[in-house]
Amino acid sequence: MPQHRPPLTPLFRALDEARFGAERTLNLHTALPSPYHAARRAEMWLREQQVASAGEVLVITGRGSHSADNVSVVREAIVKLLASLRRRGVVSGVEEHGPGSFVVRLAPVTALRDAPRRRRERTPPRVADPRALAGLSDDTRELLRALAMRALEELRIDTPDRFLESEMRAQFASLAPSVPEGPDHEARFRAAIAAALAVYDDG
Repeated sequence: MPQHRPPLTPLFRALDEARFGAERTLNLHTALPSPYHAARRAEMWLREQQVASAGEVLVITGRGSHSADNVSVVREAIVKLLASLRRRGVVSGVEEHGPGSFVVRLAPVTALRDAPRRRRERTPPRVADPRALAGLSDDTRELLRALAMRALEELRIDTPDRFLESEMRAQFASLAPSVPEGPDHEARFRAAIAAALAVYDDG
């Protein structure tokens, strides 16, 4: 990683605000969460930003100047999380932005489908229940079917219809864990599907 830059000054803060804005900045330093809760919150936020095609985001952990041995336990937890999310297709790159912050480049949503399955994860990611696929609305299933077809076309499968159902299940399993639970869960899931389709369109 590059060398630390000097502590933030009002000018640096203004530049960061102009570059990222509040929507693409996660400040874990002000809330002072535990390492566990910081990692949980950061993973949920980064996955939401990936679905929103945010590109680059700023994650502020603090320098740990008031921590034991001047080592930020929150920062260490986020370093481990970012490495894990990179292997899982959420993060494509990380750059140390300063003594207590990181610029995180988010991978396209389609990378979730392509990420290799890890044999060992200390904290297993949330797994989508395949039965939930049957409970989707017709509109959502049609959108998911369109994504599966595009993915099969990209692979140049000669008989895509034969593999369509299994590809729909695979796309569902890769995207669903990135969508937070809540009353608008299906609407958010459709947004994730649309973001994945947009990657194929842009390609």
